[in-house]
Amino acid sequence: MFNISFALDYIAHRINAKTRHGVHSPFVYKLIDEVIYDFKDKPEYKSIEELRKNLLQDHRNVTVTDLGAGSHLNNQKVKAVKELAKNALKAPRLAKLLFRLVQYTKPKTLIELGTCLGVTTAYLAKADENLQVITMEGCPQTAAIAQENFDKLGLKRIKLEVGNFDERLPVLLQSQQQLDFVFVDGNHRKDATLNYFNWCLPKVHENSLLIFDDIYWSQGMKEAWTEIKAHPQVSVTVDLFWIGLVFFKKGIAKEDFKIKF
Repeated sequence: MFNISFALDYIAHRINAKTRHGVHSPFVYKLIDEVIYDFKDKPEYKSIEELRKNLLQDHRNVTVTDLGAGSHLNNQKVKAVKELAKNALKAPRLAKLLFRLVQYTKPKTLIELGTCLGVTTAYLAKADENLQVITMEGCPQTAAIAQENFDKLGLKRIKLEVGNFDERLPVLLQSQQQLDFVFVDGNHRKDATLNYFNWCLPKVHENSLLIFDDIYWSQGMKEAWTEIKAHPQVSVTVDLFWIGLVFFKKGIAKEDFKIKF
């Protein structure tokens, strides 16, 4: 069903957002110029986009275990893989941006919440094939297909954990000395999103990047994004509408940016 509130938020964002030429922060200008607006094709993209094409033609059905806020598009428990690929996967433009953000930030640790069919995970892993990627998925059947996809792409350094984020994430975070790069793409509820953010905070450092997906997905997600931006440990946020980037840089003025993407 068409979501009027979401559409209005998108229009408002397009009106108010800036390009790099309206940004006076050297850090954010460089990020926009070298990463966000780097639309050149890269050889790593090809195999993943071929995989996406195959998934869009995959007629297998899976029983979806949804531990989050569900989907605006299709809340049936049994879904075709091709429908998941059509409605749930990150668009290529956004997935490629996540690839570039990994290459730019050079994390030593990377955690993703919300594997789905593994296409975005593959982009994260392809950005640095020496990087250990830990990805968590609540649905065993979609996780099984994701693992198939990792195997097809030859991605050996992805650790896939299956289970409830609320139960498994605190245990995982205890095992990490620090958090360099975290992509939160699951359980799109306000309380859950704020919990994940607050659980991560003790392990972030000056060069950490937290990314939150679907920050305009619902009123609750918009409220969560507002609270995250206001947190005193956060120095810079970049709102790209589809995702929000959260930085903890020291020595720069606290500022929030809305950027056209």
